[in-house]
Order: sequence, then structure tokens, then C-alpha cells
Amino acid sequence: MDQPESLPLWWGPEGYSCRTKRINLRTGGEWVFDMIGPDGTVYPNHHRYHRMEEGAGISYSLLWGENGPKHADADVAFEEIGTDGKDGTLTATRITLTMVFASEDECRAAKAFGAEALGQETLAKLARFIGAG
Repeated sequence: MDQPESLPLWWGPEGYSCRTKRINLRTGGEWVFDMIGPDGTVYPNHHRYHRMEEGAGISYSLLWGENGPKHADADVAFEEIGTDGKDGTLTATRITLTMVFASEDECRAAKAFGAEALGQETLAKLARFIGAG
């Protein structure tokens, strides 16, 4: 949260990039951006952050484009699961993402295009970005 410019560097599945219009990573903040697919397709996004608790979790709404219709609500929880026994340095964090879609159709569409696997790719990019993968 201290370095919002780093989020677009790893966000999204393999081969996707982000073009940020506005970013303010705090409770009450937002991120308005385009996700750009490997084929050049532009996917407008807007995240509205309801809760940002460093080390604990994040909750936000996903909108289809700036101020567009809501796609889903997401909650991300962080859990420390490993520390270095010598100095107590955090060595592993479990990230749990829960999403509640705006409708059954939104959920079915997300499953159909492989959202779970694409989310795993995004987390793998994060692990590489922080040097843990």
C-alpha cells in the first residue's frame, strides 16, 4: 500500500498488462485502469476499496469500467504462516481471496473464462515480483 505504482507491475494473468488512469490504495480509494490482453484487447476496470488493513486484508468492489456496473465484491485475507525461527522475520503468507459475484450469470461467466486459473497466474506474478517465486 506504500507503493501503489508497484500494483500495475504484477496485476493480472500472464501476458496481461495494466494502464493506470488513477490509483489511490487506501480505504475509500480506487484504482481505475485498463487491463490489456496479450492480443491487445482492452478490458476497462475500476476497483473501489472499502477496507485496506496492512498485513490483515483488503476488501473492494470490481466494476466493469469507470463507474460501471458492479461485477463482484472481493475480500482478500492475509495470514502469516511461516517465520524465521532466528529473528521472527515473516517468511510465508497465505492469501485467501473470496469473491461474491453480482449475479449467477456473472459467476458462471467468470468460471467459463477460467477466472480461478487466471487468478492463480496473478498470484504467481506477485510471488515473482516480491522474490518469493
